[in-house]
Amino acid sequence: MERIDSLNPARLEWCCRDSGVSPEELAEATDIAPKTMERALAGEAAFTFNQLSRIATFFGRGVLFFMEPGSVDPEKVYTPQFRTLANQKPELSHKVKLLIERAEGQREAYLSMRQELDDPHPAFAPPKVPANDIGSAAAIVRDWLGLDGQRTFSEYRAAVESKGVLVFRTNGYNGKWQIAKQTPILGFSLYDPVCPLIVVKKQSVDARQTFTLMHELGHVILHKTSWIDEESDLYSDETPEQHANAFAGLVLVPDIALSAIKDADRPGEVGDFDAWVRPMTSALGVSTEVALRRLLDIGRLEATHYVAYRKYIAGFAHLGGEPAGSRAYRYREPTHLFGDRFVRTVLDALSARRITIPKASGYLDGLKLKDIRRLDQHSAGL
Repeated sequence: MERIDSLNPARLEWCCRDSGVSPEELAEATDIAPKTMERALAGEAAFTFNQLSRIATFFGRGVLFFMEPGSVDPEKVYTPQFRTLANQKPELSHKVKLLIERAEGQREAYLSMRQELDDPHPAFAPPKVPANDIGSAAAIVRDWLGLDGQRTFSEYRAAVESKGVLVFRTNGYNGKWQIAKQTPILGFSLYDPVCPLIVVKKQSVDARQTFTLMHELGHVILHKTSWIDEESDLYSDETPEQHANAFAGLVLVPDIALSAIKDADRPGEVGDFDAWVRPMTSALGVSTEVALRRLLDIGRLEATHYVAYRKYIAGFAHLGGEPAGSRAYRYREPTHLFGDRFVRTVLDALSARRITIPKASGYLDGLKLKDIRRLDQHSAGL
């Protein structure tokens, strides 16, 4: 079988270092004999095209990337947004890095299709907000989003997307669009003055996804930079995280909504706090923890009660876990993952013959033709 003699071993070594993967681990992951990997890194013609293709897929690169001469320039490989996230979290896993790059690729494809359709992406034009008054900033943004009666993640997502922000939600099942359950990352935002992108980790509780969405929107509007957040960041004392947390809480729960919670009815046991605040949390689609945090911030709840509740719910964390995801309605999955605006753009581009069926399938998470047709009908309300 013909072997490739134009491999650039230095590029393969760079990918291994950049991803934190040893050559031995790469060989195992791509089903290549360790001796073959050693020979290739030594400059011998050792790989077949199929073997190099598997390596390229593993690293999220094209085959030609490993055959180009010269060393790798990270500034050409990675966007400024990607480098911002990688600098914030140097320990990012290989899989998360690939997901970030994949999300960036989807955004670029989306903008290209909108241009091909002569239907520009809705301008992202956030209102000016005071930098040192999070309360006023949140009130302005809440009014800008037109929030009134939203209760589900999908409804909040639609409000954000209507303002020119793409919102992706990762899958619950294992695959290239999943943030692993054991990974503490809850979401990230990729800032762009034309089309910001927010990626939210799928979780078992809708309200937690909603808070992550607004937290990332806070980074986009308040800080105008890309950001990646782990669970611990939602309780961080660092100023940017404090601002994003306060912003999310105030956008979702304005002061007037807290009037539905009566201090006189506060139970003595933290296990009963869920029922106490339910009139408000049900109406707004937020979690008990967000409600309690807002009460804490305005002085209506003692810190000891808030901490006690967090310890209480932490005791149940091992009983839940994130949903595995159902494949019963495969054709609907791209909408849950990429949102209505992105999916409709792909379908319109396919209908106008601006992209091919294989391209559409690639943009829609590998959806087969029969499911693309069903998705088109579903999206059109047929």
